[in-house]
Amino acid sequence: MGPVVFAFVLATLAWAFVVGDLVRRRLPVWHWYLIGYPAAACRVVFTWRKVAVLNELAVAKRPPRGLLGDLVVKGDPLRPVAPRTSFPRATRVGLSMTVRLHAGQTPATYMKAADALMHAWKVHAVRVTSPERGLVLLTATASDPLQRPGLASAPAELLTALIGVLESGGAWVMDLRLVPHWLIAGATRSGKSTLLARLITQLATQPVALVGIDCKGGMELGLFAGRLSALATCRREAVALLSALVVDMQDRMHACRSAGVRSIWELPDKLRPVPTVVIVDEIAELYLSDGTRESKAESEQCSTLLLRLAQLGAALGIHLVVAGQRVGSDLGPGVTALRAQLGGRICHRVNDPGTAEMALGDLNKDAVAVAQSITAQERGVAVTTGPDGGWSRARSHLTPTEEAVAITQESASLAPELPAIARALAALEGDEE
Repeated sequence: MGPVVFAFVLATLAWAFVVGDLVRRRLPVWHWYLIGYPAAACRVVFTWRKVAVLNELAVAKRPPRGLLGDLVVKGDPLRPVAPRTSFPRATRVGLSMTVRLHAGQTPATYMKAADALMHAWKVHAVRVTSPERGLVLLTATASDPLQRPGLASAPAELLTALIGVLESGGAWVMDLRLVPHWLIAGATRSGKSTLLARLITQLATQPVALVGIDCKGGMELGLFAGRLSALATCRREAVALLSALVVDMQDRMHACRSAGVRSIWELPDKLRPVPTVVIVDEIAELYLSDGTRESKAESEQCSTLLLRLAQLGAALGIHLVVAGQRVGSDLGPGVTALRAQLGGRICHRVNDPGTAEMALGDLNKDAVAVAQSITAQERGVAVTTGPDGGWSRARSHLTPTEEAVAITQESASLAPELPAIARALAALEGDEE
């Protein structure tokens, strides 16, 4: 090879490297389809049998020993047979393939092997699901899509909020019509407050009433007071506010019963009450007691009222979004009973295993382990449940505080008046004076 040809080859390789890096950074999806996917698919195909054998996914058709009369005869060892798979199919963020289980196998075996598959295929993560009996779907993500999440799109519907991006690359949407109540857990600086701010700004432009309970003196939700129809900043105010909401809920029941319908969504537009979203920040403050009779009474009242709203509010257009740094059974049986009514779960990084277990443990043990692996550097990253009963890692979009406050101030005129709650809070202030 002459020097000119050699120099040309080097220049071509350098140019290909530069162009490839540029495509990877600017057009990651195209880079994955053209370069990443073919390489990953080859690794999956050529390592599948070895990985299956090492992780006890392959089985032998017959035992290597047999009986001849009273003698045990040792035969030649049989080669293990790996499960049959489909060819890896490309997705926007990785690849997936279907595996047909051997007789007697369960998806749990593949869940245990997920980490081994991840390392063998050199991908970010491998998720295991079972779309139907006898089959397992292995979904691999090439890299963490939550490191640089883009702004996904979602349909603008009533009581629907675009929160962020799922690990699959799809939109992370909270649909309160589909999943009416939510529990959000997260330690300080984990992204919980950012998610609440995002939720409020998404709902602020919709014809819904937003009601806040922030027993930290309104430090968090007080920033959005202009758009809130009511705000309780201590437990006494929370009791009055929740009591008024229960009375309003009973009025909605009467309206539905009189019209012969089962929910407010079946009422005519003129008769339909405004949907109400109750946002509770730091739920533990409502349950903790200092031992005095008054404190215990307030704690029990909050527990009972929240549980009633969660049990009956969905069909009546009253929705709960309950957030807290610590949500554990040590707060009392009322928290566990309330948790059972909150179908939507979001768990950021937490400081104690009990909170992660409370948030996700009754739904999926694997989700608990993933939530506990979230690091302090992954602010905004959380494990969220889906309407189909599954779970996914997700990351909320960062909405700066100034932007969130500006949006709520611009939408302040949309805040519906709730006379019953206003009267309850005013009466409480009058008693204190």
